[in-house]
Amino acid sequence: MNARLDPLISEFDTEEDAANYDRWFRAKVQEAVDDPRPSLPHDAAMADVAALIEAKRKARAGG
Repeated sequence: MNARLDPLISEFDTEEDAANYDRWFRAKVQEAVDDPRPSLPHDAAMADVAALIEAKRKARAGG
């Protein structure tokens, strides 16, 4: 799909919907920033995802 998004057209029906989403998004970002757990390096996260995908492939293939 090569659809180009127009920056002048909002994906929200109303300004209120856009504002609600913005508040939700900012709260989720702040929640992540405030999370006391140690950070996971990108390479480690990608290795975890690759292992999960491979496990799902094997399960789907029956082995």
